[in-house]
This record gives sequence, structure tokens and C-alpha cells, in this order.
Amino acid sequence: MKNNDIAVIMRSDLFRGVGEKETESMLGCLSAERRAYEKGAYIYQYGDMVDAIGLVTEGTANVINEDYWGNRNIVAVIQPGETFAESYAGVGIPIGVSVQCLEKTQVIFLNIRKVLTTCSSACAFHTRLIQNLITLLASKNLLMNEKLTYLTRRNTRDKLLAYLSAESMRALWDFRRDMIRLRSRLLFHRDSFSFCPLLVRWQQNRRSFCWMRLQRIWTVIRSSIS
Repeated sequence: MKNNDIAVIMRSDLFRGVGEKETESMLGCLSAERRAYEKGAYIYQYGDMVDAIGLVTEGTANVINEDYWGNRNIVAVIQPGETFAESYAGVGIPIGVSVQCLEKTQVIFLNIRKVLTTCSSACAFHTRLIQNLITLLASKNLLMNEKLTYLTRRNTRDKLLAYLSAESMRALWDFRRDMIRLRSRLLFHRDSFSFCPLLVRWQQNRRSFCWMRLQRIWTVIRSSIS
């Protein structure tokens, strides 16, 4: 395993709190397998059987929901240090989405059975790994519930206002993932983002906005997308 891979793996939520030496040892116990993919290649396709957790160490991949007629929605964007397919691997059913590379991508695969079963050498950090996996699954479940809250809104305006309301209530307005996160959460089409300059302006001045200014921005956005 390359040193760069170890550094990315250690930054992941799955290996949070595990040291470098312990990480290298655990990867051996878990029979970690490293694979490289070209741009546009599928890591998983709808209907594939999954028995391993994927952890991206280099590149970017999209998790895509496709229907019978070929319509595609980006459900999530997987960046280095992030994992995918944990739930399908754990349940042992065919995967219900596709995972496609946006660029040259490298992935570490961890067999789910070995992750959930303490190895014979009784790694001291294996229990921590299992705890991290449970926390990771719970976090993704909460995120999906939050997304469903937005998607139940009737139109683009209500979806956006619900999203902005939730973010302002947390007082953690953060655009580090820019519009990709917003579009992927609300399943917006690019054409629906004709009001993007307003959000970019908000991003640039977010530190100076207080609650009253936030309400004024809402008013402007409402008028822009009605």
C-alpha cells in the first residue's frame, strides 16, 4: 500500500482515531485490495452483488440513480477519503445504484465480513473500526432522511427555502462543496439554477450576514424563482 493511500485512509471517517502503524496492520488483516479505474469507468453498476466497502483514495466518483428509461440523477459525489456501498455490502443484496468515475480513480476495497469480524490476531483497533462504521452508517442515514425532507417539498422554491432554513438554524452555513452539494441534495437540474449569482454573492459575504439579512436574502430569492 502506498504512503499516499495510507494518509488518505487515516483521514477517512472509517479509520478515525486509528494510528498509522495500526492502519497498515489492519489493512493486512482486512485483505484490502487496491484497484485503479479510468475516467468514465463503472466501479459498480446497478444490480451488481457487493461484498466490500469502497474507499476512494484518489480521484472522484459519482453515485448515480438510473431508471428504466435512462434518466440519471447524481445521488452523491465521492471524494478521496470517503466511502460507498457500505449498506449494500452489509445487507448482501444487489446494489440499487451505479458508481461511475469522473476521472482516474483509485479505490481500496475492504471485505465487509472481515470488517465486522474481529481478526484472529485481535487487533486493538478493530473494535474502533466497527464503531466508526456504525457511526458512518448512522450519519448517512440521517443525511438521507434530511434529503427526503427537502424532496417532499412541492417545487424548487420550497426545496431551496427548506434547505436554507435548515442551514441557518444550525448557524453552519458552509459552501465548501459549492453548488455540487446543493444540487445533489435537492436533485436540481442545471436549468433550475439560473439564480446562482445570488447564492454566489451570499457565499462571498456569508461571514457578514446576520439573521435579519438572511431573511432579506430569502425575500430576494423568492422573487427570483417565483
